[in-house]
Amino acid sequence: MTSTPDQRPGRLGVGVIGVGKVGAVLGAALRNAGHVVTGVHAVSEASRTRAEALLPDVPILEIPEILRRSELVLLAVPDDVLPDLVSGLATAGHLQAGHLLVHTSGRYGTSVLDLARASGAIPLAIHPAMTFTGLSLDLARLKDCMFGVSADGIVLPVAQALVVEMGGEPVVIAEADRGTYHAALAHASNHLVTLTAQSRQLLESIGVEQPDRMLSPLMHAALENSLADGDSALTGPVARGDVGTVRRHLDVLSELVQDGLPDDVRLAYQQMARVTTLRALQRGALKESVARELLDVLADHP
Repeated sequence: MTSTPDQRPGRLGVGVIGVGKVGAVLGAALRNAGHVVTGVHAVSEASRTRAEALLPDVPILEIPEILRRSELVLLAVPDDVLPDLVSGLATAGHLQAGHLLVHTSGRYGTSVLDLARASGAIPLAIHPAMTFTGLSLDLARLKDCMFGVSADGIVLPVAQALVVEMGGEPVVIAEADRGTYHAALAHASNHLVTLTAQSRQLLESIGVEQPDRMLSPLMHAALENSLADGDSALTGPVARGDVGTVRRHLDVLSELVQDGLPDDVRLAYQQMARVTTLRALQRGALKESVARELLDVLADHP
């Protein structure tokens, strides 16, 4: 006889503190794995709506009641909020010995939960390397998602098992490496959004009605090629050592700034082109004389 998910051994009562885009989706993923979501803490109207959509019939409770009902507590709050939240829970005596306390911050490992550890709780850091919409489609995306996992050796298998249950793949990140890990992901994801928005803005300024369709095949190909081949996937004027084209780009962007375009586009182009030139020089893709000429143009341009 096949058991249903909630009849499997080792099912936990899961409380979710912070039903933003990440907390709601991970709570739903744990529920789909057969755990019981005992309650969520939602303050804003958007959080309450998200909870109703992804975690229907789960009660919205105050934090002390969530902790009382749960064996595993998911702390899905902003990075800067996490230390004070943990301190407050520990000081108020809400934490119980044996509580699995899981945070989803990329920035921190388990040391941010040291006060909880002192109260007898078991700290786990589980960070999904993915951007979230807060919609049900994120649940399907978890199946291709890696999670940065940090935990004490004796409980590391618990953290890894939770990730696998949610459909992801756990990757162990040392406590001392969490900063580098998070910087890499933020640089790749957040700055890609900025670059995309800037390129879209330039196309819209000249009347291109569907800039997303123009950029999509170009950017998807560039991303796939760079993930496969690294710096050697570079194409364009810097890769060719085309100094005149780079100078022309800077001139055009400066003119657009004078016409009212925010200067962040020109500054981003200038700095990224400079870094790209240096990386091309370091791997021998550019002659030193050409790289120097490019760097001079990029440094001298107002």
